Amino acid sequence: MRTYNFFVVEITSVTKDTIKTDGGLELYVDSRFNEFEHRTQCGKVVAVPFKFDTGVEVGDELYFHHHVVLNDGQPLTGYENHYLVAYDPESAVNSQAIAYKDKDGEIHPLSAWSLVEQIQEEREEKSDLVEVVTLKEKPVTKGRIAFDTQHVKDLGLKVGDVVAFKKNMDYDVTIGDKKYGRVRTNDFLYVEEEVHND
Repeated sequence: MRTYNFFVVEITSVTKDTIKTDGGLELYVDSRFNEFEHRTQCGKVVAVPFKFDTGVEVGDELYFHHHVVLNDGQPLTGYENHYLVAYDPESAVNSQAIAYKDKDGEIHPLSAWSLVEQIQEEREEKSDLVEVVTLKEKPVTKGRIAFDTQHVKDLGLKVGDVVAFKKNMDYDVTIGDKKYGRVRTNDFLYVEEEVHND
């Protein structure tokens, strides 16, 4: 199969509706109550776009935007369990392909997407006598760049740099057993600079 500017992935279900316990027992999860959190965001690559040199090979794992499976997603006509994933090397807005994991287990962000290790900012408590309790977590607005990409380098950034972005501009994606925030590089507001106490 040859595609122009789409990846084709094979996935068995558009939602992750089972979990495994530590003891190996598989349990069914009713994903209707939090469909967003349970959408499948990963599939085995069946075809790569021949228009671009992406580095992705058939058989790699592709991580993609949840819209690929939203409202029945973008199924490939005539192929059961196959979905189209749009790709644009320059624009994360136009690219649903976020990253891939190659056969050696190495992770590579795609397009202008960046994967960050999310940093939860500490709460400031106003009193030593009263404990402040909040039921809602503060939105993540900072992350540490986890992987080099050409777009990251073009901004003069590198792995380990802490970048800030507006709230709700990152979304969780789990690759292997680690959770990252996926952020478009053009949504970076600033990079924190190290303070040197001389």
